[in-house]
Amino acid sequence: MAFLSRAAARRTLLAALGAGVLSAGWPSADPVGPSGLDAPAKKDLAMRLVSSAENSSLDWRAQYAYIEDIGDGRGYTAGIIGFCSGTSDMLALVELYTDRVPRNPLAPYLPALRAVDGTGSHEGLDPGFPAAWRAAARTSAFRRAQRDERDRGYFDPAVARAKKDGLGTLGQFIYYDAMVMHGPGSDARSFGGIRDRARARADTPADGGDQTVYLHAFLDARVRAMKQEAAHRDVSRVETAQRLFLTAGNLDLDTPLKWRVYGDSYEID
Repeated sequence: MAFLSRAAARRTLLAALGAGVLSAGWPSADPVGPSGLDAPAKKDLAMRLVSSAENSSLDWRAQYAYIEDIGDGRGYTAGIIGFCSGTSDMLALVELYTDRVPRNPLAPYLPALRAVDGTGSHEGLDPGFPAAWRAAARTSAFRRAQRDERDRGYFDPAVARAKKDGLGTLGQFIYYDAMVMHGPGSDARSFGGIRDRARARADTPADGGDQTVYLHAFLDARVRAMKQEAAHRDVSRVETAQRLFLTAGNLDLDTPLKWRVYGDSYEID
């Protein structure tokens, strides 16, 4: 995934949300209330699954204070879904937090975050930014901001798009995990490009296709995208987790679940 494609796509997505035109490309929220992945228990399950890949832990709530540079060219990666200083979502998060709590440990770093957006640079962030992040993560306001930005930028658009495509709970999770890793852009290595490639091979259920066939096509397209980046070439996140659930016919993402990611085994009863 290119740096700027994720940043630009995110700004476009948020502009569409603000303008109320999301239905033209990204469907609006389900008017009948939570169902599928956005039911509370399923959403928590989704977060645990993502955390197994992002943090090697099922305890996603322990990740608010997480921050490091993982060497993928995106600068600092931090928080519950891996907000990145190089891909605009960390900047959006800190701006949201600062709007709500003007005097906070991260506010002084906003100029630096704006300057490094789209790069892997730490200029203006070192040495104090990681400590400031961890200090902010001790506050309920910053933890809430992380959840809200996760939902606004990734969870809600992914689930809404999946529902419009006629996908059940597993498909909604597959979309969400892909959007977290690849960003909501339209280029070949972003979520939109992956979805386009899948739809070129199989119809979505909304278009009359078979859900399992389509989801296999989507996972194939995602694996192709992952292998184009050195940081994502381990595709166990797909092949020994999501593909296992799909092959087992677990379209409702029901527990118990067993899977492996990056060589580690996990189980949820």
